[in-house]
Amino acid sequence: MSEGFRSAAVSIAAAVLLSACGGEGSSDDNRNGAESLTLDQKVSAVAKINGITGDPTTGRTLPSITDPKARLGMQLFFSKALGGDLDSACVSCHHPLLGGGDNLSLSIGVEAVLPDLLGPGREHRMDGHEYDGGPTVPRNAPSTFNIVFYDEVLFHDGRVESLGKANPNGEGDAIRTPDSAFGVADVNAGANLSAAQARFPVTSPEEMRGHTFQAGTTTAALRTALEERLKGEDMEMALAAMNDWLSAFQTGFADPMGVADDLITYDHIADALAAYQNSQVLVDNPWKDYLAGDTKAISDDAKRGALLFYTPVAKGGAGCSGCHSGDFFTDEQFHVVGMPQVGRGKGDGVVEPHDNDYGRFRETKEDDDKFAFRTPHLLNVAKTGPWGHAGAYTSLEAVVRHHLNPQLAFDNYDLSQLAPFVQTQTDNIVLNTQQALDQLAALRLAGKSKLVNADLTDVQVSQLLAFLNALTDPCLDDRDCMAKWIPGDDVPDPDGLRVKALGTL
Repeated sequence: MSEGFRSAAVSIAAAVLLSACGGEGSSDDNRNGAESLTLDQKVSAVAKINGITGDPTTGRTLPSITDPKARLGMQLFFSKALGGDLDSACVSCHHPLLGGGDNLSLSIGVEAVLPDLLGPGREHRMDGHEYDGGPTVPRNAPSTFNIVFYDEVLFHDGRVESLGKANPNGEGDAIRTPDSAFGVADVNAGANLSAAQARFPVTSPEEMRGHTFQAGTTTAALRTALEERLKGEDMEMALAAMNDWLSAFQTGFADPMGVADDLITYDHIADALAAYQNSQVLVDNPWKDYLAGDTKAISDDAKRGALLFYTPVAKGGAGCSGCHSGDFFTDEQFHVVGMPQVGRGKGDGVVEPHDNDYGRFRETKEDDDKFAFRTPHLLNVAKTGPWGHAGAYTSLEAVVRHHLNPQLAFDNYDLSQLAPFVQTQTDNIVLNTQQALDQLAALRLAGKSKLVNADLTDVQVSQLLAFLNALTDPCLDDRDCMAKWIPGDDVPDPDGLRVKALGTL
C-alpha cells in the first residue's frame, strides 16, 4: 500500500465504518461526512482497518523454480515412477495449466484409461479395482499454487498440522501427520508442512499407490520401496533400462559425488517435491497492484466488491473476511458451510454405501467439527475450480451464492453441473448434505458459526465476483509464464516415465 493510501486510510477509517456499503454504487460522492469519501478512499480505509497489504510474501523466504532442488522436485512431480503401478504422478491431479489442480470435481488418480490425459476427459478404467462408476478419489484436488503460505494446516481436514503454529509453512515446527496420533508430532514429517504433505499422496491406493504395489505393508515400507525403485534396485518395475535419478539427485542436492544410499531417500524426495510446490508463488494480481497505488488496476465494480467482502452482514456487506482473512484470504480454521456432498465420500455415515464425509471430525472427534473443512485461500480462486471439498460447484458464482444462503442454494442445487461419472455416485446427496446443513443450523443457534446469511442483489453478487477475479495473477493465463513449472525438453527425464499431458495441455 502506497504512503498516500496509508495516510488517507488513517484519517478516514472511522468515517468509512459509518458509511453504507451500497453495492449498487453511485456517482454522488460529494455528500457530507463519510458519504463524501471517494470509492478509492473507502477501499483504502477498509484495507487499512483489516491489515491488508495485498502482498502475502512479506517477511518470507521463498524458493525459486530456478533452485536446483525445486528443479529436481519438478522432475519427481511429473514422473510416474512415484506411482505404485507406474500409471500416475503428482501432476496427474495437479497440473500448472489446470490451476494447480485438475479441473475435475473429483479426481481420477490410478487406473486411468489414458494415464497422460489430464483434466476433463480423464476416465477410470472399467476393469479397475472394485470400480463402481465414477472417480475413485473422494475429495476435490486442491491447488498447489501458493501452498507455501499455509502456516498451520494442509489438506481439507487438516490432517497435516503444525503443532506449534509459530513459523511460516510450519518450518521448524513439530508437525503432526497421518503417521502419528492426533496432536502428536511425526518425527519424520520433514522440514515444513509442504514436505510433510508430500509424504502421503503416494500412500493412497486411489491417488498414486494403486491396489497391488506393496499391498498390506506400512507407509514406511512403501516409501522404502519407492526409494529402491529410483535407485534402480527394483528390477521388476522395468526402470533398469533407463534410470538416471542418481545424477538428478546429485544436481538437486548439490552433491556431485553423493551415492544413491545417501541421496535417494524419501526424506529427500519429499523435500524436493516441497521445494517445487513452494516455488509456485502466484500473487502478482490486480488487487495487489491496486493496494500498491495503481487506482486503475481494478474496476469500480471490483472496488465495491471489496467493500462488500470486508463489510459485515449486519452493516450491509457479505462478511466474507470473517473467515477469508489476511493477505492469504484464510484463517486456516475449520468451518461448517454445508457444501453439497457428492462422490464416494470418506466412508462416513450410517447409510450404505457410507458415502458421507465428516471432515475435520475425522481428525479431532469433536462433535462441533463434524462437516467442518479448512477455509481455502482465495488467491487465483477464479481459476482453481471446481469448488468445495468435493468439487460440487462448477461456477464461482454458485459458490458465492451458497455462502449467502447455504440451505437455499442446496434446495436449488443443479446436479446436472457435475460430470456424468460423478452423478453416478450421488444417491445419498440429499441425506448427506442435509446433515451438514442441519449441523450448520445447530452451530448457528449455539452461536458457534461465523457464517451469516446475507441478502445481496444480483448486482452486488456481480461486484463480489469482480473482486474475486481481481485476485488472479495474469501469469495463469500466459502459457509462456507458466512454462517455468512444466519440464520441457531441456529438463532431463531420468526414467522415461514423465507425464506428457495429452490434449490441449
